[in-house]
Amino acid sequence: MKLLGILNITEDSFSDGGRFLDPAAAIAQAEKLMADGADAIDIGAASSNPEAKPVPPETEIMRLAAVLPVLKAKNIPVSIDSFSPTVQRFALAQRVDYLNDIHGFPDAALYPALAASDCKLIVMHMVQERGVAVRTEIPPCEIFTRVTQFFDARLKALIAAGTARERLILDPGMGQFVGADPENSLILLRRLPELKARYGPILISVSRKGFLRKLTGQPLDRIGPATLAAELFAAAQGADIIRTHDPAALRDGLKVLEKLKEPR
Repeated sequence: MKLLGILNITEDSFSDGGRFLDPAAAIAQAEKLMADGADAIDIGAASSNPEAKPVPPETEIMRLAAVLPVLKAKNIPVSIDSFSPTVQRFALAQRVDYLNDIHGFPDAALYPALAASDCKLIVMHMVQERGVAVRTEIPPCEIFTRVTQFFDARLKALIAAGTARERLILDPGMGQFVGADPENSLILLRRLPELKARYGPILISVSRKGFLRKLTGQPLDRIGPATLAAELFAAAQGADIIRTHDPAALRDGLKVLEKLKEPR
């Protein structure tokens, strides 16, 4: 099980907007996440939540350029979370370890560069084809088929363009990315073994998501227990990578589960 520690260097992230916009604060948080058990840091320099303001690619790149060299010098594995092809090309040039796209790399013009790189690609499903998340009503009965149809088509396109299959990690999406109804996220978590059997490595990102706040009625600052419960369920269902704000809590939970599995 690998953990990606979430680091938002943005003004308006739903969970920690503005806290790590300063490069020194961002670097310190990256070091903390690694010390807490993360295997890599997933950095987002533009928020994708429904209320987020547009961020020009130049601003994203400026924010990333202020922290990437330092993290690389410290041998911290880095993932870049961006749906801007311009920013993605920048990230590829920096030889990052992962590239994470909430739209699953829809821009075919980028495919030759993706194929020529050696970083892992996190191909995420989202009900909108472009832009930030928009609250969309998707019937729960449709969500699993939507995800599999998306993955089938996107894998075919990326592999045909020369990207090695073993470099592709699939993320079915959670929360607003899969529709306004919390049941959509729950269905995908319950059926995660089917996705893994069909596609191989699966990444899950439920940390602090709105569907958990809807289910529990808890505000953002008290959603940690619900997040941990969903993350441990995802791990038990076979998730290979979990993207989280709190790797320390998740590592502790995973240790307890592993100990419980040992024979007396």
